[in-house]
Amino acid sequence: MDLLIVFLFSYLSGSIPFGLILTKVFVKQDIRNIGSGNIGATNVLRTGNKFLAALTLALDILKGYIPVIISYQYFPEQIQLSCLLVFLGHIFPVWLKFKGGKGVATYLGILFALSIQLSLLFIFTWLVVSLIFKYSSVSSMFASLTVFIIHTVREIAGPIFEIMSGQKSKTYEVDLHISLLLFIFFILIIFTHRKNIFNLRNKTEHKIKI
Repeated sequence: MDLLIVFLFSYLSGSIPFGLILTKVFVKQDIRNIGSGNIGATNVLRTGNKFLAALTLALDILKGYIPVIISYQYFPEQIQLSCLLVFLGHIFPVWLKFKGGKGVATYLGILFALSIQLSLLFIFTWLVVSLIFKYSSVSSMFASLTVFIIHTVREIAGPIFEIMSGQKSKTYEVDLHISLLLFIFFILIIFTHRKNIFNLRNKTEHKIKI
């Protein structure tokens, strides 16, 4: 029963298409017919409404954060499943024939629920890479890779130092499960940015306007 509850509220929370809902209500347009057709905040910004774009970003982050926090409090043994289903709900929403967003904002919300340090690392890396290369897609992919690598190195190195000092890590196995989850997220983010990768190769990717 716990598994079913986590499955339903995590996936359904992640599948709420806030970008589509907000643009239809306030702009009277279908975001899927604008720009890249994506339902995320970046494409909402192409409507010219910065407030709606910011609101979409905030809500997409929250829909990643809230279900995972609930799982952490009431179903801690299902935390990894909740994280994955929230993310899958965003990129494969049942309401939109499984054609959703790229998942970056929702991924950030999941990170905030798992670790404030990892979420800040993602934001910092994203900002630095975006300032250097001016591509949102490159920033997202590189930042998600950085989070995975840094977390994995830290969690492998930590127990080694504890063993060398005569201590035994009690969180080693669980943290490696999180590393696996972060790796899956990285692969999924690469998948959702496959068109951007194609555009980068053909030098047709749009740069961030700062």
